[in-house]
Amino acid sequence: MIEVTRVEHVSDHKLRVAFSDGSVGEWDFADLLERSGSMVQPLKDPAFFARAFVEMGAVTWPNGYDVDPIKLYDDMLAAGALRRKAAE
Repeated sequence: MIEVTRVEHVSDHKLRVAFSDGSVGEWDFADLLERSGSMVQPLKDPAFFARAFVEMGAVTWPNGYDVDPIKLYDDMLAAGALRRKAAE
């Protein structure tokens, strides 16, 4: 099962995401922000969005909103946004 292992804020609504298979990439969450609702509304504030963290293998925000890690991985893979992280 694919899980998020690390997340880092890059810019306004873009995150660098690392996955359990060793892949990493940057993703712009602009499409997420086009949604409405009380859980998504706080994410539209770049300062709040920047507070993303990993909880139970998913990108999560302080209000409890999270993103399905498998869907995120599949979307990033299909868009060519993932690369294998070099061994450290």
